[in-house]
Amino acid sequence: MPTTAPSVVLVHGGFADTSSWIGVVAELQRHRIPVLAAATPLRGLAHDTAYLSAFLDRIDGPVVLVGHAYGGAVISAAGATARIVGLVYVSSYLPDAGESYADLQDRIGPAPVRDCLQRSPCARADGPSAELTIRADAYPEVFAADVPPDLAEVMAVIQRPVAETTFTDTASVAAWRGKPTWVLIAGADRALSPEIQRFTAHRAGATVREAATASHAVTLSQPGLVADLIIEAVHALSPA
Repeated sequence: MPTTAPSVVLVHGGFADTSSWIGVVAELQRHRIPVLAAATPLRGLAHDTAYLSAFLDRIDGPVVLVGHAYGGAVISAAGATARIVGLVYVSSYLPDAGESYADLQDRIGPAPVRDCLQRSPCARADGPSAELTIRADAYPEVFAADVPPDLAEVMAVIQRPVAETTFTDTASVAAWRGKPTWVLIAGADRALSPEIQRFTAHRAGATVREAATASHAVTLSQPGLVADLIIEAVHALSPA
């Protein structure tokens, strides 16, 4: 148990940015919980893990890491250090060491978003590569079905592309194996299969909550519910 209350670091996933946490941040600040949101580069798991590790070096004291979607893979890879005292996964998956999202997809089955992805070439320092976006016409339905339609249309336009390799990248460590872990499952998620969320959450022995009607964009559609789970984790990991 840490001697001081932990701060919270929020890590967004693919096809989104830090604005996806805006309602959650407001709720945590209302409860006077220190919180920061990391702008994940979405350039591959090793790159994004290194970025998050450097981001965490700016913060004093214990930290609870919160990952949304692919952000869960990033916190799993970056969260093994002693100062990370807990992990919270939101409409996310918890990959094991040596396991990729593609491995889980092959085991359980793809989400509807797979047929809505667009592939585009992109430049990287180590050579040509590709990145993925969700077709703008499909984005509201598969990513943000319970978000107001006008906002979902804006989200489709400002979505952040994700490197294609993030689907097949694997990490050498699974931080959830040694940390207290909480999971919020989005039961109506069409971007990340709820079956993958449930399988990896129960495999990890996590404390699990489920929002039966929530879309992948639960951080925006139900920020209070997301914040409540984070607050539960923070209180459980704070000194008495």
